[in-house]
Amino acid sequence: MSRGVDCDQLVDLVDLCDMSKCLWMIRNRCPNCGQGRLFVKSNAYDLRHTMAMYTQCQECGEDFVREPGFYFGAAYVSYALTVALWIAVLVALMCFDSWGWIEFGMFSHPMTYLSVGISLLLLLMPLIYRLSRSIWIAMFT
Repeated sequence: MSRGVDCDQLVDLVDLCDMSKCLWMIRNRCPNCGQGRLFVKSNAYDLRHTMAMYTQCQECGEDFVREPGFYFGAAYVSYALTVALWIAVLVALMCFDSWGWIEFGMFSHPMTYLSVGISLLLLLMPLIYRLSRSIWIAMFT
């Protein structure tokens, strides 16, 4: 006799996965309920409103402004994400070199590394900014 999973259990499992804190952080949702949004505009590349945050959750009332200067600590998270980005760029360039797609050496082609890294960093900076704030507030909820 085989052990099967009925559809109700599968739906419950999917619901649990959708409500995880990691997904809430990535989607910039309230760390308490996962329903309310942290930022006024969902588009991070709307540069006039990239930094605009709600003061509290629209759904559960969770306070997003804990104290003055609370989000200064998000700079540490942003730094960690930036270091991870630079490591990912280096690994990607080394893989592309080993596959023969490009010619790359850390010391023979430093401008390739710098230009790709800086370009990606500038392109992803609004997302990194928001993600670091989302991770920071989730750490203290």
